[in-house]
Amino acid sequence: MNTTLIILLVLVLLIIAVISKSLVIVQQSQVVIIERLGKYYTTLTSGINLVVPFIDKARPMHWRYTVQTMQGQMVRFATVNRIDLRETVYDFAKQNVITCDNVVTEINALLYFQIVDPIRAVYEIQNLPDAIEKLTQTSLRNVIGEMDLDETLTSRDTINGKLRDILDDATNKWGVKVNRVELQDINPPRDIRDAMEKQMRAERDKRAQILQAEGLKEAVIRESEGKMQESINHAEGDKKAKILQAEAEAESQVLVAEAEAKAIHLVSEAVQGSGSDPIQYMIALRYMETLKSMSDGDKAKIVYLPYEATGVLGAVGGIKDLVKHS
Repeated sequence: MNTTLIILLVLVLLIIAVISKSLVIVQQSQVVIIERLGKYYTTLTSGINLVVPFIDKARPMHWRYTVQTMQGQMVRFATVNRIDLRETVYDFAKQNVITCDNVVTEINALLYFQIVDPIRAVYEIQNLPDAIEKLTQTSLRNVIGEMDLDETLTSRDTINGKLRDILDDATNKWGVKVNRVELQDINPPRDIRDAMEKQMRAERDKRAQILQAEGLKEAVIRESEGKMQESINHAEGDKKAKILQAEAEAESQVLVAEAEAKAIHLVSEAVQGSGSDPIQYMIALRYMETLKSMSDGDKAKIVYLPYEATGVLGAVGGIKDLVKHS
């Protein structure tokens, strides 16, 4: 009885072990390469999969991990049975590269890639992470070696594009798609950095002096333009003032002339009504005004009358007649 129970227990345990070996649960975005008797058989996708125990085996592959420790980031390699299809980033260690002008520069890069064909990733390359790392390092040396230091420092996008194209073309055989490459740090030697800093400081000082000189020049130009405009405004103001003054004087003279003409007309009508000569009458009035202006002021002034004035003064009698008629 005990023997039968033991046998049954062993059979149950064996069945459980066979079932557990037969069921393979694969997570999302992962696949498992299955070999049957050493030959590729199938690829298990996400979900529950059935395999033949002890006959079907998962093909392992090398993988690279970056682990954060107290000393910083550390790179570790491991053998895995499940292939991750998600995009992966590799942070490569700094390496020294030489530019075309013989400057040793320290550069490190980030590589973003994704396995698109797990079968080729397993069977076309023996150690995929190591091959990608070595390919990235050699390609980076080749690209930087074609540029001088200044071009290297200012052409990161160009370098990233060239590296991505080279790596994507080379890793296509391995079933890998390189999405992008990013250069993190480009560190020239200390003496080169000091020289570049002095050059940049000199360029800044030069630009500052140029801007200051241009500012002074612009200020002088603005000031001269302001003075010129001020002179123009004053001249135009004086011109307009003189024109207005001349127009006012002309209008005043016109009004005076019109008033005098009207007065002369009225006087002429009055004088003609009295029977006197209007011309002699007006001349007599002018002489009287002149005599008055000459007699004003100093009483000791001697007044000389022209000879013709005696005949003209006879017209003064006409004023008397005019007064009488009025």
